[in-house]
Amino acid sequence: MKDVIDRIGSYPEEDVTFLLKDLSAVSIEKSTEEREKSIQSGIHYSEMLPIEYKPTDEYMKLFYASLEDSKQKVALAAGVVAEQIYEKSGKDAVLCSLARAGTPIGVLIKRYIKMKYHVSLPHYSISIIRDRGIDEIALHYMLKHHPEGKVAFIDGWTGKGAITKELIRSVERFNQRFGTRLSSEIAVLADPGHCADIYGTKEDFLIPSACLNSTVSGLVSRTVLNEKWIGPSDFHGAKYYKELSEEDVSNLYIETIAEQFPSIHKEAERLALRLQNDRVKPDWNGLASIETIQKQFGISNTNLIKPGVGETTRVLLRRVPWKILIQPGAEEALQHILLLAKDRGVPVEEYKNMSYRCCGLIRPAEKSL
Repeated sequence: MKDVIDRIGSYPEEDVTFLLKDLSAVSIEKSTEEREKSIQSGIHYSEMLPIEYKPTDEYMKLFYASLEDSKQKVALAAGVVAEQIYEKSGKDAVLCSLARAGTPIGVLIKRYIKMKYHVSLPHYSISIIRDRGIDEIALHYMLKHHPEGKVAFIDGWTGKGAITKELIRSVERFNQRFGTRLSSEIAVLADPGHCADIYGTKEDFLIPSACLNSTVSGLVSRTVLNEKWIGPSDFHGAKYYKELSEEDVSNLYIETIAEQFPSIHKEAERLALRLQNDRVKPDWNGLASIETIQKQFGISNTNLIKPGVGETTRVLLRRVPWKILIQPGAEEALQHILLLAKDRGVPVEEYKNMSYRCCGLIRPAEKSL
């Protein structure tokens, strides 16, 4: 049983504990083009890392502007999710963010509950990888240290629901193998994919932490699962980019949003109560948009379709985009996406037939560069 933790990340220790093996000394990054070729030839994306995108000054101005514009909205969505988690599990809740997009959201939820209920819940960040599952060593660690705890899984947003499905599969398998009773419910700030159990809003809006990579996620990379560095008793791995500390806005992001909590907590309580009373099961209706796009653009693999503001941003930051689809009239809300697309020379097309504000299409290998 793994019991030693590598202390990584730029968040204060009381905000989050990363259950990740520190791979900072390993050279594992590949260029975007090289990585794309590897992924589409069958190498799993979790076996390597992208080179961190270095944002331009213009792009950082957009990040700060979007943070200012949306801080109250993000705070309210975080509060609504926190209220639902606390109502369900109270002081027994163990917050478990899915690294890395879930980490800042988990920190916000922990901060909200501390502010509102004066309870400091344990908060961990662990790895889950599409088609490879959740980090079972990390789950064992949490259950050992919180045997009576009720684990609440947290992520940033939903796209087409690949991670939601992975979580359901992984938790079911873990429960069967070890006789545990973990809930596979997922809590997210924004659920445009209509596939989360707990959410702050269904609106496909810009969560500013989607705009950046490690510099808004505690300087921690994406998670890595490569048997060259990760043994059977290790946590999944990640790098800690200490060299980017001058560009780190992780704690600024948290503080800016957490400052809004005192002014939104009554509204958060009211909205959470309404969502609990009107609870509907996820209907996954975002998938209908994906199927239409897949047919229309002749894309063989749905992994190359990344819907929603958060996922489209990621495509532009670390994949080889083919084109970006945006809802007519959504330009004002998608300034950072338009800037990134221009920066990388990616065509942007208006497209009405989807439930998302935008969608990123990754260039299929068979399409000539």
